[in-house]
Amino acid sequence: MSHFKHHVFFCCNQRDPGETCCAARGAVAAQTYAKDRIAQLGLKGKGKVRINKAGCLDRCDEGPVLVVYPEAVWYTYVDNDDVEEIIQEHLVHGRVVERLKI
Repeated sequence: MSHFKHHVFFCCNQRDPGETCCAARGAVAAQTYAKDRIAQLGLKGKGKVRINKAGCLDRCDEGPVLVVYPEAVWYTYVDNDDVEEIIQEHLVHGRVVERLKI
């Protein structure tokens, strides 16, 4: 059994100026938002949800990206509304958000 029910990795990679990367598209702020929301919802900790920053996940052209394990579902997002939808639908209710899936 996994230590966490869901482990979420936000690509927060920063490339050189002018190069496509998730950090330039707001990934760090989105990761912070998700981490704070998971705590507010009481979903943080062993057997629950873990939100992490990750280095390059090598999907920059589809970014910003995050991946949810153990399901290995990859998402893109535009803003905190999209991140909130992933939290509510996937992490709380176990339903993949098809419109954001890549």
